[in-house]
Amino acid sequence: MTAADVRDSDPGDGRTPTPGASRVPARPAASPLPPLAPEPGVITPEPGVVTPEWAEVVEHFREGLIVCDADGVVRHLSPVAQRLIPELVPGAVPAVAGVTALTADQPVEFPHHGRRLRVRQVPLSRARRCWYVEDVTESVSRADALLAERARSAFLAVVGEKLGNPLHPDRAAAAVVRLAVPTVADVAVLVLAPRAGRARWWRASRVDGEAPAVDAGSLPAAALPAAIGEGLAGVEPHALDWLVEQAVEAGWLPGLDAAALSARVVPLPGRDAPAGVLLVARGAARWYDDADVDLLRAFAARGGAALTTAVLYRDQAEVADTLQASLLPVEPAEAAGVQWGTAYRPAQAGLRIGGDFYGSHRLADGGSVFFLGDVSGKGVEAAVFTGQLRQCLQALHRVETQPGRLLRLLNGALLETTQAHGQGRFATMVLGVVRAHGDGSLSLTMAGGGHLPPLVLRASGEIEVVPLTGMLIGVVPDPRVGEVTVRLAPGETCLLYSDGVTEARGGRRGDEQFGSERLLNALAGCHRMPAPALAERIEQVTCDWLGHGDHDDIAVLALRATGGPARPVRHLHAVPRPARAGTETEGTEA
Repeated sequence: MTAADVRDSDPGDGRTPTPGASRVPARPAASPLPPLAPEPGVITPEPGVVTPEWAEVVEHFREGLIVCDADGVVRHLSPVAQRLIPELVPGAVPAVAGVTALTADQPVEFPHHGRRLRVRQVPLSRARRCWYVEDVTESVSRADALLAERARSAFLAVVGEKLGNPLHPDRAAAAVVRLAVPTVADVAVLVLAPRAGRARWWRASRVDGEAPAVDAGSLPAAALPAAIGEGLAGVEPHALDWLVEQAVEAGWLPGLDAAALSARVVPLPGRDAPAGVLLVARGAARWYDDADVDLLRAFAARGGAALTTAVLYRDQAEVADTLQASLLPVEPAEAAGVQWGTAYRPAQAGLRIGGDFYGSHRLADGGSVFFLGDVSGKGVEAAVFTGQLRQCLQALHRVETQPGRLLRLLNGALLETTQAHGQGRFATMVLGVVRAHGDGSLSLTMAGGGHLPPLVLRASGEIEVVPLTGMLIGVVPDPRVGEVTVRLAPGETCLLYSDGVTEARGGRRGDEQFGSERLLNALAGCHRMPAPALAERIEQVTCDWLGHGDHDDIAVLALRATGGPARPVRHLHAVPRPARAGTETEGTEA
């Protein structure tokens, strides 16, 4: 049985037309109909061969068949067609019976009695028509479900990408509500867990198809809607009838008709408790079904992860900033007759801290303890060890002011600390005491702990290398400590520096050390420079030699005899430092 059998047959008229050249081409029929009666001149089946009946042939076809004559009157229906369109009977006209889809020339889909039907027309001879009717409800539902799942997956993929960047809670919260509109809501409100008795919220809303507008505010924790409180406790509210009213009372849905909205609340998972709660609302015509709620929960899980990460990063950043501030070198305290100059550049500029340190402490007799040193290693661990060393010095200088003995006390304290923590670290250091005299000169008594020798710039322009020696601090219980006293006339300067200056590698090939000789040449003719300018020059010359290469921590401390009262100074840092109220001292960036 072929498609031609269906096209050229005329069920019920008792004749089978002879195929002709004017036959209208048609698509192959999915369910061909057998000829119902032989026509003269047509070969009939052999005796004994029974021709199957119409209903017997088409009863189990997937598609229903409806045959109409040239006047559009239904002549025959298959059992499947009768089940799908029960209002059609032989002799009826489809348009009159309300089935207008059977008048279309093109394939069409339409809802009918809770099902979705697809009909297509096949022309027959003598202006007759045959319609194939198929129930596509399940296939369309499956296709719609597949498309919806793909859309949800694509949406969640975008959410994961967009929420992977914000590392601040405010930006993460704004991104969450912005992404929620319009895919899952017309209005989205995110409420963070309260801090200090107040809860911050962010809202995104879409008006007239424009991009979502985001605003923010805060509420007292006691004024939060009950549904939000339940969500912050980790419970997804089930009293949905009151959500919109609560959101309106909180001022989150201005100008919107509460009766025309549906809403849901979902918690955003956090580490120990929800990081926040997401309230979504949209037109009542788009009620949140189970699939929508599942999508909301998946979205909330990603939003909660982003917020938790942002909060954790913020907390760690606050701790890091606090620790960095406590580990940065402390500027020397003002002292009579002394002008201080400092410069500092850590090896890892992003950390702002390193293993070099300097500073000073006032003494009861008017003098000052000053120091510059370098601990082993660099980075955070070196900075922490530096902090421990500075704390020891701050305590020990109150019980001992003689530089040699003070350095030995410091050595014992560091040994005890390093052995207790199994660090095995050590330090080099120059520690001295400066006192002013009536003639404006300064006397410097310095003790050496394995550090580079200080340099003295005389008023004549001569540069002296102070013969200060000694052993490393924090290595042996009783180190050999050298001690020397130097006198500075007014206008003369003593310079202390770390090995980050002399061991800086640069030059043409990038691997040549700056060295002591280049340092002395750089200081030639600088004896009239104020201490801050001299320290800045050493730091700048060293950085010029380095280019953009890696380097060790760099620290410079200069003491200049002013011959009078101390004047305001400027200290150089590789990173900006906030100005302190009540002082003219400021930081500059190299």
